[in-house]
Amino acid sequence: MYNADFLLETLEQLLLTDSPSGFCDPIMKQIQNVIKPLGYNMQLTNKGAAIITVPGRSSERVIGLSAHVDTLGAMVRSITSDGNLKFTLVGGPSVPSLDSEYCRVRARDGQEYTGTFLSTSPSVHVYEDSKTKARTPENMIVRLDECVKNAADVKELGIMNGDFIFIEPKTQITASGFVKSRFLDDKASVACLLTLLEWWSREAIIPEFTTKIFISTYEEVGHGSSYIPSDITEMIAVDMGCIGDDLSCTEYDVSICAKDSGGPYDYEMTSELIELAKLAELPFAVDIYPMYGSDVVAALRGGNDIKGALIGPGVHASHGMERTHVSALEATIKLLHSYITKQK
Repeated sequence: MYNADFLLETLEQLLLTDSPSGFCDPIMKQIQNVIKPLGYNMQLTNKGAAIITVPGRSSERVIGLSAHVDTLGAMVRSITSDGNLKFTLVGGPSVPSLDSEYCRVRARDGQEYTGTFLSTSPSVHVYEDSKTKARTPENMIVRLDECVKNAADVKELGIMNGDFIFIEPKTQITASGFVKSRFLDDKASVACLLTLLEWWSREAIIPEFTTKIFISTYEEVGHGSSYIPSDITEMIAVDMGCIGDDLSCTEYDVSICAKDSGGPYDYEMTSELIELAKLAELPFAVDIYPMYGSDVVAALRGGNDIKGALIGPGVHASHGMERTHVSALEATIKLLHSYITKQK
């Protein structure tokens, strides 16, 4: 059985480690430290993605399981004359949810400075449009917690255009089993895959077919799995399930996506996942996500000849202040285990 303590401890570690798209070296070192004691081989691609190979009883097929460890974020776009920062987005966070959020700016020398995302009309006592101004990057700044009065003062700190801005995740795990944090998309799925590996290692479980876990680093900007190992014949993207109007998924379910913006997923794989979820009596939902794309979509558009499917834990308020429940994580782990080992 999977180790629930390992799952939540690993997830919290991942969530508290900054890893916006393009800044994933530190978190990959962290993942390496998790993998090494389990006895599996982990390699890095030139792009910084991880490939963890689990030999199977047969290499007739090679099954890929992908999840992305990169997150949303921001970068310094420019420095204003009064010492504030204009920013550009990394990926597509819900910008209104950034208003009044704490952040850290990382200079190229490694020094970090705290700050706050704010509207350019931040005070209700001063600006008539403080409540109505659109929260867009054009109408917002990052206010630094430093004694800076102009652009020269900011540059003196070592801050420059192109520096990363890390959004505080505000991670909490509640006694009722909820995990609430930014960036559950998709660190919740990465934690599920690492927990699966810990389970297999501890119980000496050998998959039916060789399995390659691919942890990508550029999914939020569209090309996370444009390259995957050429021997992968089928791939399951493990990514968050959406919750909202016209959807059946909840925070307690493993989502099985039949179609997203890239079109239908493989019919046979999706049908098998549905049947396995039923046999194992897992809480699951089948949905259509028209405003969604996964690592499988990136792999197919990259020209890889694979069959693909998409599953993952249900996550509420995606790209904002997200939340899931441990039951959704558990169902995701168990469904992956069933698919790979053909065991309930």
